[in-house]
Amino acid sequence: MNMLRRSLAFAIVAQLTWFSAASALAAASPEMVVQAWYGVVLKLVRHTPTYTPPVAARSYGYLGIAAYEAVASGTDDLNSLAGQLNGLAAGPERQPGQTYDEAVVLQAALAATVKDLFSNTGPTGQRVIAAVEAKLDAEVQSGVPAEVAARSASFGASVAAHILAWSRNDGGATIENMGFPLAYDLTPGKAHWVPTSLVALQQDPLLPAWGQNRTFAMPDGSSCPLPEPPAYSEDPTSEFHRQALEVHDTRNSLSAEQRDIARFWADDAMLSVTPPGHWISIALQILDRDKAGIERRADVLARLGIGLSDAFVGCWNTKYQYDLLRPVTYIRRVIDPKWEPLLITPPFPEYPSGHSTQSATAATVLTQLFGEDFAFRDATPVRDGLKPRDFASFWAAAEEAGTSRLYGGIHFRAAIERGLEQGRCVGAHVNALRTRR
Repeated sequence: MNMLRRSLAFAIVAQLTWFSAASALAAASPEMVVQAWYGVVLKLVRHTPTYTPPVAARSYGYLGIAAYEAVASGTDDLNSLAGQLNGLAAGPERQPGQTYDEAVVLQAALAATVKDLFSNTGPTGQRVIAAVEAKLDAEVQSGVPAEVAARSASFGASVAAHILAWSRNDGGATIENMGFPLAYDLTPGKAHWVPTSLVALQQDPLLPAWGQNRTFAMPDGSSCPLPEPPAYSEDPTSEFHRQALEVHDTRNSLSAEQRDIARFWADDAMLSVTPPGHWISIALQILDRDKAGIERRADVLARLGIGLSDAFVGCWNTKYQYDLLRPVTYIRRVIDPKWEPLLITPPFPEYPSGHSTQSATAATVLTQLFGEDFAFRDATPVRDGLKPRDFASFWAAAEEAGTSRLYGGIHFRAAIERGLEQGRCVGAHVNALRTRR
């Protein structure tokens, strides 16, 4: 834990150093405010105990919406998401004829949102949030008339309050016992999930009710259903056994590149930015590389955050509908009792693959925003000692992310392929949103 605190403190010092250097070249801009807060959040998710992938995805959704609504309120080029997202009513409006500073508005909105979403982070994280808020407040308000700064900050805070009030009753606002139920009856039968970890907390599955949460863009968690997985069977000629044997044999014959791919996309909770954070990081790298304006950044990050959050609700809805056992359970039971996967098996049902569903959602959303065959470099895991990877398109990355779970030994092929199908469906709901006028 001390190592985690030191790592967080070091990372945030680097973030503040970067911001100081950047602001020395130009006045603090809305673009810099967004980039700075998202950089902080990508680090906080590694050090806040309840931030498993579904929880992280939810927070990226609300963070993106708060930023988007703050920006949209000051331009005629963007439509509000009120009335388009489930349960989101019209928010506060700016006073006619009054001047607002866009960086101050955005800073107030994001600071309030981050403080709320990470209210349960530890003392080091709280100090980091306070330090970043103070630094950014000083930067964005420098040279702005006091009356304008006060009005702008008040309005930004009211946007955040509106979004956060809406977030309270979505089903995911309170995480108890790290997301593991205090009481849970496992489904009887060999086909169903059983614990794969010796950790006492993980004897019940993670967030079993998450699939019932309110979604953002798709009607509800069951809006992108999948067919049943292959029928459980221990018959060596069955499809289920064939897919299990594929996992077993693939894991036992991995090439060096396949090992690298599995680790590149591992994104373990508490050890990384999490799977949804990985895709947020990809978007941030592209936006920063292309020096995107604030409206573009707000649109991309809102759509991506909405899609990632809905993807985890839809995926979790299906996971607990079928409650399928993990490959390690079947392989040790039927094929090889001493077999070990490359990656740690997560503590929840197998079908479909969360990596596949959320990656396909991200690819569907980002492809509409940036185009087909949009090449990019992803350096997200570099800080963890892994080399950047180059991709010819978002779909190339999504398909690799899905296949990485086969290499890691934690998903059957059906879960990967059908997770990609589910992600396309989730992404289509996001792409139907009307953001640009």
